[in-house]
Amino acid sequence: MTAETKIDKSQIRHAATVIVLRDRWSSPRILMGQRGAKAVFMPNKFVFPGGAVDAGDYHVPLAGSLPDGCAARIAEDSAPDMAHALSVAAVRELFEETGQVLGQPGGWDVPVPRDWTDFAATGHVPHASALQFVFRAITPPGRPRRFDARFFLVDADTLVTDPDDFSAASDELSHLQWVGLDDVRSFDMPFITEVVLSEVQKRARSVEPPESVPFFKNNEEENLFLRLRGHLPTD
Repeated sequence: MTAETKIDKSQIRHAATVIVLRDRWSSPRILMGQRGAKAVFMPNKFVFPGGAVDAGDYHVPLAGSLPDGCAARIAEDSAPDMAHALSVAAVRELFEETGQVLGQPGGWDVPVPRDWTDFAATGHVPHASALQFVFRAITPPGRPRRFDARFFLVDADTLVTDPDDFSAASDELSHLQWVGLDDVRSFDMPFITEVVLSEVQKRARSVEPPESVPFFKNNEEENLFLRLRGHLPTD
């Protein structure tokens, strides 16, 4: 996002959150970091890496797209181009906040956007086929920031970087660390993160995308708990 871009932060913004899962078959751990004490949204909380979709995310090409089933579930109750923009944002935010690369070796066929220059310098193009869409939640009314967040699960084995090296991370999250699923609830987390963790624990040893996705739809009129199934069209 450029410095000239003005965002109305009182409006609900689309966002992508990435849950990186490591050692799923032995001792499952997830990557988390702590937000700053002065952050307007969820200060001091331990969270997954992620953030808002930028306007440029709709136009960044992917070497590999989100799986069709996941894209179909995102398309339910969303604009047709959201699956692409969200998966691009997921790859970008993961790199910016942790330094971890989800990509494929290669050069860019288009001019590299300014907020992708460091990623491109690693010699990779973004790749989203390993992401699995597992949860969606809209921040309830009355919060200083509101997001329509989609949560993506990805196996650490698909990263092309050293999962213990956070030297390329920005300062948006501190105390980046791998937390065991059996220990994570001792951390100070947002309520929705705890809810999502229940879904992650159920899927820790399942390599296939879920057949349906939980959706907490909070709006001004009502709070709904839905499930997105996103059935693909059949011939």
